Amino acid sequence: VQLQASGGGLVQPGDSLRLSCVASGRSVSNLAVSWFRQTPGKGREFVAGLSWSGAITHYSDSVKGRFTVSRDNAKERVYLQMNDLDPEDTAIYYCGAGGFNSIPTSPQRITYWGQGTLVTVSS
Repeated sequence: VQLQASGGGLVQPGDSLRLSCVASGRSVSNLAVSWFRQTPGKGREFVAGLSWSGAITHYSDSVKGRFTVSRDNAKERVYLQMNDLDPEDTAIYYCGAGGFNSIPTSPQRITYWGQGTLVTVSS
């Protein structure tokens, strides 16, 4: 499985971005998918995730109410809609797949990682 995250960029505080994660090589429609982020010198931090069907979602406290995770299994895509971005959200964002209904909230529970996409929030 190959996962590719995209959609990052440079935005101002309060702006929105939508990240996409597309799978290739094999389907991830039967796997839970999570988004993590990482800043220099720190480990990967769980941001948001959803079950294979999308019926179950989970968010970190730092993004709850601002970010929304969703998926389109027919297109093998998972999205992260990020609203009201803050400079603290600046990081490289990664998508990862693993599990079914149990949403992976730690990097150790990810089976397949995608390449990251850089999000920079700055005025």
